[in-house]
Amino acid sequence: MRALSMESEPIFQQDWAPRAWNLLSKLRDQSPLVQCITNFVSMDLMANTLLSAGASPAMIHSIEEIPDFTPHAHSICINVGTLSPNWLPAMKAAAKLATKLGKPWVLDPVAAGASGFRLNACLELVGMKPNVIRGNGSEIIALSKASLGVSKGVDSSHESMDAMEAAKSLAKASGAIVAVSGAVDIITDGNRVVGAHNGVPMMQKITATGCAVTALIAAFVAVDPLHALEATASALSIFGIAGELGMDMAKGPASLRMHLIDSLYGIDQAVLLSRAKITTL
Repeated sequence: MRALSMESEPIFQQDWAPRAWNLLSKLRDQSPLVQCITNFVSMDLMANTLLSAGASPAMIHSIEEIPDFTPHAHSICINVGTLSPNWLPAMKAAAKLATKLGKPWVLDPVAAGASGFRLNACLELVGMKPNVIRGNGSEIIALSKASLGVSKGVDSSHESMDAMEAAKSLAKASGAIVAVSGAVDIITDGNRVVGAHNGVPMMQKITATGCAVTALIAAFVAVDPLHALEATASALSIFGIAGELGMDMAKGPASLRMHLIDSLYGIDQAVLLSRAKITTL
């Protein structure tokens, strides 16, 4: 599924890769402040991913701080991984304020279909108009159908391609760009569909890589909020490239985690232009 056809190859060479480099350059120049309301498992990797890319992370989740801090953030990332009733009001308050102030925000509906509480919370957040929703196939299908389903915790029981129609439906219903992670990452606005083909399977053996790339998407959308689909596709491809570069040096998941962060920090124009694999589907 990672191989590119001869028809799609010119698209990523002539259009998508330079655009991705332009966005990464802007991110490094502007160092956007990304507020992350996320889970305890992912905080470290999310923060280090943002720092390595050139952004500035802030792991602020107290509802008491939302009115003072959120207006200063350039984008917000909301991740429901270790969701609790105490955190949901802060997530909703941050989303509401971001929308009011015209700041982009990104939702990661972790294990959306695993319980009624979690599904209802995610649906409430979707109703608060995120700019981007990024999840795995099972999460996006659960949100699109608003239903509980079989899930292995945060792991997906569906491939990204299985969720393409659900993603398009969710994008049309919510007004958000919807991204589905998988062997090929699917990104859609409900009409256009783009595939990011970068990455390595071992990234799935590192907890919170999905959470980390959602934070990276928030940083990219911060520097180009008017082109959220392009920003999302670029972030997914660049994170995947960092994984590919890291895999060349890694001996297993633990060393891949380290080399992924180093590789993200060191990506240059030549590497990105030669390795980005973003196609129109």
